[in-house]
Amino acid sequence: MHKTIGLLGGLSPESTATYYEYITRTYLERYGDHSYPQMIIYSVNFQQFMDWQARGRWDEISRKMIEAMESMHSAGADFGLIATNTMHYVFDEVQEASPMPLISIVDAAVEAVRNQGLKKVGLLGTKFTMSQSFYSDRLTEEGIEVMVPGQSQQEVVNRIIYEELAHGQFRQDSRKTMVRIVKWLEGKGCEGVILGCTEIPLLITQEHCGICLFDTCIIHAEKALNWAVRP
Repeated sequence: MHKTIGLLGGLSPESTATYYEYITRTYLERYGDHSYPQMIIYSVNFQQFMDWQARGRWDEISRKMIEAMESMHSAGADFGLIATNTMHYVFDEVQEASPMPLISIVDAAVEAVRNQGLKKVGLLGTKFTMSQSFYSDRLTEEGIEVMVPGQSQQEVVNRIIYEELAHGQFRQDSRKTMVRIVKWLEGKGCEGVILGCTEIPLLITQEHCGICLFDTCIIHAEKALNWAVRP
């Protein structure tokens, strides 16, 4: 029997659906049947998390995510995922209190960059993800230099994420803007760009950019699938 995946989702629902779709459809493509791993999805109140973040109440965010992990574990989950990048700011705290192991999206992304042998990458995500050090610290530990866009570009990316992508809106002008920012990072010497927000790959993909893009949503989901099916 495969292990059961516990997915903390709803942050936002668009990327949560991508996790489910990728894991189930990729399993079918690889193994030829519908015996994909069972999955328990705990979809949280996104607005509540946004409000807590705006007030700096990371203690409440941690508490709620730990509660979600406990609920999913009680329902039969063997390991868990937090299906968003920004909330990994308190990943270590949640993992410590969780009754089951968790797969870090940051660790998975850093591993993917390291496996490509890159030494300098750009990072796109929410303004919080780009301004805090929970990604850059891990990359630096691996000897990888990380670069983020300038302040005005960060504001633009953050607006697109929260006002468009999280609402299921994918605008052509925003795609062009995001591609220009990726090219700006490439011009600064970046060999790849981490899409450190699980919604960004819904707007831009590898076909839009010449530089290597790291889709953290798919990288995380792939890791989860491999964990679930391994003996």
